[in-house]
Amino acid sequence: MSSIVKVSIIQLYPVPLEPEHNFNKAANFIRAAAAQGADLAVLPEYHLTGWKPNDASFLAAIEKCKPYLDKYRALAKECKICIVPGTIIESHKESPKEEDKLLNTCYFIDHAGHLTGKYIKKNLWGPERAHLTGSGRDVHQVFDTPIGKAGLLICWDLAFPEAFRELIAQGAKIVIVPTFWTLKDCNEAGLARNPASEALFLDSLLTARAFENTCAVVFANAGGPPGEGYAGLSQVTVPFVGPLTKLGSSAEGMSVVDVDMRILEDAEENYGVRADLARDDWHYDYRHGGKGTH
Repeated sequence: MSSIVKVSIIQLYPVPLEPEHNFNKAANFIRAAAAQGADLAVLPEYHLTGWKPNDASFLAAIEKCKPYLDKYRALAKECKICIVPGTIIESHKESPKEEDKLLNTCYFIDHAGHLTGKYIKKNLWGPERAHLTGSGRDVHQVFDTPIGKAGLLICWDLAFPEAFRELIAQGAKIVIVPTFWTLKDCNEAGLARNPASEALFLDSLLTARAFENTCAVVFANAGGPPGEGYAGLSQVTVPFVGPLTKLGSSAEGMSVVDVDMRILEDAEENYGVRADLARDDWHYDYRHGGKGTH
């Protein structure tokens, strides 16, 4: 396997409640990324529907999303590219008598169209909790993929270093984070102090997570029209360097960047994070579930 992984981050503006339109736009970006030799394309959270949970058409739009996972699998096979299709909201019930639960779900699709990984958002942002069901105490999982060992997180999971530690302890080298994070996710008190508070939050978190876990972080956020509060800032971040590429604060777009995976080995040699996690006497082992591999 080459040490170079070519990654595409796709920053979309999801037209609310229009999954077919949003899929077609995403597919065009993915084909363009594949034409540039990308090994992986990553889309934002809620990219098919946007986030309009109180709209009367929201549940109907979710139902319309059911075929799109298979469409992305076919697209991955056609273009010979791995795809993380942002997130897709899925309805689920454990018994006929139970009400449907809405799950914010992320998949890793390999270049042959196979489902290699699946993750249901664990750490729900405050307004999501009235509508979605999280994955609770389910363990974060790492997946073997054509680009190496990878883990999936979603949006607000970024704020929890424990989520990264659980993945790193299992050997993840790339953590992929589809996101729908806006500048308006800050309260009035914070915005009064810094109108760009959420942009500072994102840039700081992404750089810190890459350094403190000796991993690459692939972050694809939604973009949108200026003045509507979209944060954008989609980026691929690695230790030593920080962002290898970063998109603007709001506009749609795509970037393809080479990630030299050897930088992660160099960072680990310097910081020894994974080595510490694997020690028998590691003093935080009760937090991440035991010994890791690296």
